[in-house]
Amino acid sequence: MTSIRCVGALATVLAVVLAVPPVLTGCGGGGGTGSGPISAIKAYDVNPVARDRVVDGGVLRWGLGEYPSNWNLNHVDGNLATVKKVMDALMPSPFRSDAKGQISPNTDYLSAGRVTSDGPKQVVTLTLDPRARWSDGTPITWEDYRAQWQAMNGRNGDYRVAGTTGYQDIEKVTRGKDDHQVVVTFAKPFGDWQSLFAPLYPRSTNATPEAFNNAWLNRIPVTAGPFRFVAFDPTAKTVTIARDDRWWGERAKLDQIIYRSLESDALVGAFSNGELDTFDIGPSAPDYARVKATPGAIVRQAAGPDFRHITMNGESALLSDQRVRRAVAMGINRQAIAQSDLQGLDWPIVLLNNHFFMNTQEGYQDNAGEIGTYNPVQAGRELDAAGWKLEGRIRRKDGRELNLRFVLPSSLQLTKSEAELVQDMLAQIGVGVTLQSVPTDDYFTKYIIPGNYDITAFAYMGTPFPVSSAYGQYADATRRPDDTGQWNANLGRIGSPQIDAAMNKATAALAPGRAIADTNAADKLIWQAVNVVTLYQRPQNVAVKSTVANFGARGFYDLRYQDIGFTR
Repeated sequence: MTSIRCVGALATVLAVVLAVPPVLTGCGGGGGTGSGPISAIKAYDVNPVARDRVVDGGVLRWGLGEYPSNWNLNHVDGNLATVKKVMDALMPSPFRSDAKGQISPNTDYLSAGRVTSDGPKQVVTLTLDPRARWSDGTPITWEDYRAQWQAMNGRNGDYRVAGTTGYQDIEKVTRGKDDHQVVVTFAKPFGDWQSLFAPLYPRSTNATPEAFNNAWLNRIPVTAGPFRFVAFDPTAKTVTIARDDRWWGERAKLDQIIYRSLESDALVGAFSNGELDTFDIGPSAPDYARVKATPGAIVRQAAGPDFRHITMNGESALLSDQRVRRAVAMGINRQAIAQSDLQGLDWPIVLLNNHFFMNTQEGYQDNAGEIGTYNPVQAGRELDAAGWKLEGRIRRKDGRELNLRFVLPSSLQLTKSEAELVQDMLAQIGVGVTLQSVPTDDYFTKYIIPGNYDITAFAYMGTPFPVSSAYGQYADATRRPDDTGQWNANLGRIGSPQIDAAMNKATAALAPGRAIADTNAADKLIWQAVNVVTLYQRPQNVAVKSTVANFGARGFYDLRYQDIGFTR
């Protein structure tokens, strides 16, 4: 199980051009040598079974690699793939994606959603299902949408939001013909408008910064999905949800889902021993092989928008100089790391040289340039120019050693292997690397999000729509009331007004071809800033009991939790 950050929700303008075909037969773009072409990699692999062939009842035991404390997915601390796996069963999202990345209204919450005016201002009208209500009995209305916009638009820095993308472009959210119609007026065009309000939280959560930041700490106070929250067990590290009989949509097939958090190396053992029905293998060749050898189990694999990367902290005293970050990037042999990570996974070893488009998406182009090229000789020159001179085996400047602290989650062997490779590679250019292993549950909240690290590695989980979902992780800091910088989802703490302007141009483009060109222009600026150093498009490898239906490696497909169950 790899540490993964969730980077936004679904959007729409690029749906047609970014749709991944049902079967991918080749890998787009340059980006390094590979172990061979992608052969019959699926866009999704979820064992689709008609509802009438799925058993009524049963408990799905779902293994997780971390036990989060904040369950507000829109909060910077709650913006985790683990949180999303739980909240997708419990909370509303007005739109959903199919396997090709095509977007349509989620009819459990929305009967219609469309642009009703594109000039002089863009206006979107959402017509809500009047049956939809929160678990406390309160109807879901336009006021919930307005409250979320007000919390997420960045105008009040006390809200610790994961990102403001799209919300910051809204001028107002008003009532339509009744309480179940939402009229969203944009101050400037936002092509990815369907990415917004996913998930939607109740207006009570978004009413104040205190509620937004703290009401979902170790609590799930209200839901509105096919399942309802039952209980946390902090000792066993489990989260239990159950079918909600008050749900207005198609009845959930499962009685319960029990999410169980275990150390990464314990997940495969629990699965093989029959204690779990599923867990995310990630890029772990030993776990992949063990699952494939487990009777009654299958590895479901798909191409998706997830990618592995190395991130540097631009506010670190040692890495604040862009020249040093350039040198570190050029001193890392990304191909060797990819080969180490992916060997034995039946997945092509091809570098990812774009921060927005995956190798398998139309629009992908290699923008890495010399920064993405392994060149230890040039890396040494860059460090010399920055004043870091080699003294013995390590570089020094003003009496200080160039020794980077690589923070990694204690339970994840993959990150440890990556860190050790980086340590050996950077030693060759006179840069020291000290490995700091920290508790997995603290990794993001106490180290990476607060900027308490120099360098690290993890995975981002994206969506079919590159800029709107990834905007926050490259956006410049906003200002808090005390005039300090707030980086939100930008964990590398490196940004610029120029990068923001380029991304804003891409999200405002309504023509797909223009959007692709603008997105790649933004990507080139991010490479030059040297924030996130991409490694490879991450395979979605999900271990599942072969009897589990409508579940697995989802790619761009949004799971219908009410359809998940066991075959007859």
